[in-house]
Amino acid sequence: MAGKEEIIAKAKNSITEFDEELAAEVAEEALAAGVDPVELIEKGFTAGMEEVGEQFGQGALFLPHVLAAAEAMKAGIEVITPEMEKRKSQTKNLGTVIIGTIEGDIHSIGKDIVASMLNIAGFKVVDLGRDVAIKTFVEKVKELKPQVVASSALMTTTMVNQIQIEEQLKEAGVRDQVKTMVGGAPVTQDWADKIGADIYGESANDAVAKVKAALKVG
Repeated sequence: MAGKEEIIAKAKNSITEFDEELAAEVAEEALAAGVDPVELIEKGFTAGMEEVGEQFGQGALFLPHVLAAAEAMKAGIEVITPEMEKRKSQTKNLGTVIIGTIEGDIHSIGKDIVASMLNIAGFKVVDLGRDVAIKTFVEKVKELKPQVVASSALMTTTMVNQIQIEEQLKEAGVRDQVKTMVGGAPVTQDWADKIGADIYGESANDAVAKVKAALKVG
């Protein structure tokens, strides 16, 4: 049986090679070998996804490659989700996070990874999907009273809508009751500061760490 490091390396390769079948096989192998699922996702699948993202940013890969890598990661995570859910039921809920891709934006890759990582970390995640209307974010904050509301934008033309979340939460009188997080390819710390968001998630791991820090949990 392969060792932990070899399994994690194979998990990363399954993403950079866009191989759904291999990702699922590696996930099965990891469970059988007793590899920590969180470590498999962070050091294997997510590391592979981040490498694909970097190559996409440099123009070496194109959107179909990123989508194929995301499908491979999804295949791997689906295999280990039952084990993660079992573990999660044995740990306390760290809080609720509402997450969605901003109105006008149909890209959900980064958002899906962040949602998975938050879920694994022990948060209850309410995923609103993609192309989510600003009013839906606000309505869900009022209805569910989450600790964090997160929006993802993959285009400069849609990230401006993240300002509207801040404004409409204020208008609804609930801005001070929730932390806001923004992320996505064109989003930066400067942008988060400019619009008044509480948290900027540069990557999935960064988002989880910052949410934990902001809520003083974990």
